[in-house]
Amino acid sequence: LFSCLSAYFCFLMTALGVTAGAHRLWSHRSYKAKLPLRIFLAAANSMAFQNDIYEWSRDHRVHHKYSETDADPHNARRGFFFSHIGWLFVRKHRDVIEKGRKLDFTDLLDDPVVRFQRKYYKSSVVLMCFVIPTFVPWYLWGESLWNAYFLASILRYTISLNVTWLVNSAAHMYGNRPYDKNINPRQNTLVTLGAIGEGFHNYHHTFPFDYSASELGLKFNPTTWFIDFMFWLGLVTDRKQAPKEMIQARKERTGDGSA
Repeated sequence: LFSCLSAYFCFLMTALGVTAGAHRLWSHRSYKAKLPLRIFLAAANSMAFQNDIYEWSRDHRVHHKYSETDADPHNARRGFFFSHIGWLFVRKHRDVIEKGRKLDFTDLLDDPVVRFQRKYYKSSVVLMCFVIPTFVPWYLWGESLWNAYFLASILRYTISLNVTWLVNSAAHMYGNRPYDKNINPRQNTLVTLGAIGEGFHNYHHTFPFDYSASELGLKFNPTTWFIDFMFWLGLVTDRKQAPKEMIQARKERTGDGSA
């Protein structure tokens, strides 16, 4: 039981390193985080082992700027397999590289936390993604190293990778489009559950600056809850939100009428 709980805790930390960290903080600058929180999110991002913050955010900004074109790193128009995992098996399309060079990423490297994580990325991944998740269950309650390694490290890592990739694949193909029916990204409930709030993808691509990546209210969005809790602690400031009037007007103008 403790080992399963430990693996799930590592999964949540992994997810936050991507959703609250690389995605909403560094890619979109949808809120500001003070140094202790940025350090935590960078460590959690190393546990995720999905490229360092700079590379992840760079690719994600290119994805938003050129979504569903050849310049999109995981262009969903090339099919489910490509957008899910295939894009990692092939060289990037030349448009991804050429058009990506036109975007400004200097703000990422202005953050010393991003620079530090990038410099020591490989060693931080070994420590955060594999050593600590294996060591803690073995040391604290006597779990075997074999079980701890395959449960809290390998299985947790595999699941977290696929959950993230589903945002690129399933959430660009399956679901409704209440905010903008003219773009591919969809509202996908299953992706929302797995990716702790990242499945409201039609909303997110319509209002990418919104720190919640969804409409607020009773919708399931643990990443937003985490950011709000950090705000309550004084570690988060300047949360950006789309006004309700703007959201409603956009629904009426370009939505598919499903919400």
